[in-house]
Amino acid sequence: MTTMLNETEASALSAAKVVDARGAACPGPLLEAKKAMGSVPVGEVLELWSSDSQTKNDVAAWAGKVGHGFLGSAPAQGYERVFIRRAK
Repeated sequence: MTTMLNETEASALSAAKVVDARGAACPGPLLEAKKAMGSVPVGEVLELWSSDSQTKNDVAAWAGKVGHGFLGSAPAQGYERVFIRRAK
């Protein structure tokens, strides 16, 4: 199960990096997030934009497996904003 954030909660998160993977099909958005995570400082947030409806589930599973914090996702116009906190 993934966490849905409302607009206020999503706006309160300050992302160190935003990755725009809109238009990419699975597993593209997840691969983009993995690649970008190395440039995000430990403790900071990566925001991933994806139009693939499976991305939030894939990212939540990956984050849990590797130890990052999945903060949730928020709907936007035609895509989802997915938030991950770098843990290591």
